[in-house]
Amino acid sequence: MSRKIVVLNPKGGSGKTTIATNLAAYYAANGMPSALMDFDSQGSSTRWLSKRSHEQPRIHGTASFENHAGVTRSFAMRVPDDVVRVIVDTPAALNKHELVDLTRGADKIIVPVLPSDIDIHAATRIVADLLLTAKISRSDGRLAVVANRVKRNTVVFRSLMRFLDSLEIPVAAVLRDSQNYIRSAESGLGMHELTKLDNAKDIAQWKRLINWVEDYAKVEASVSPMRKLRSIISGPGT
Repeated sequence: MSRKIVVLNPKGGSGKTTIATNLAAYYAANGMPSALMDFDSQGSSTRWLSKRSHEQPRIHGTASFENHAGVTRSFAMRVPDDVVRVIVDTPAALNKHELVDLTRGADKIIVPVLPSDIDIHAATRIVADLLLTAKISRSDGRLAVVANRVKRNTVVFRSLMRFLDSLEIPVAAVLRDSQNYIRSAESGLGMHELTKLDNAKDIAQWKRLINWVEDYAKVEASVSPMRKLRSIISGPGT
């Protein structure tokens, strides 16, 4: 049975495509057939897939933003029967109807947030819309935030982490501002597929995110939110 993972933040430039493509590549590389649905009219995920070598594990791609003449939308969005993880890369500037539609049936919803005042404000609005409009409950374990492109030991990073703690929503991972993501985007590879690079710190940070997506982190459910946050902050450095 496939699981649907939605990467969502209506503010552009938050890193949705980076997270979506790396999730799809991680699953494919680990023998779990994945599909990458690109709903963003910019087509960034689709371009990333086009750069992917045929020697790499296959990822089924769907340019969901395109109109297919003579083909129903449901048919165009079908995925192969063997797919077990469906990753959805969403567009910017979602209206509330689109928000509800894209999150319907989602097993996990990831909201990437950058360490800036503008992004923090935008994250406040999207989290409120997810809770109130899309009816995503804090208690059902489907919603988490990812602090993206961070530089530790900075004032804005500490401000971001205090804000995320105030949301009372899990921080699934803190991903550093790394050149490896640029290399990944340029090559059609995922972080876990890069070779001969110093990406051990990035892999360690991704392990936390994968643990949350796959519910491996439920064993930590008894740990207090602040203790979890301190653990994340003190994790692998930049």
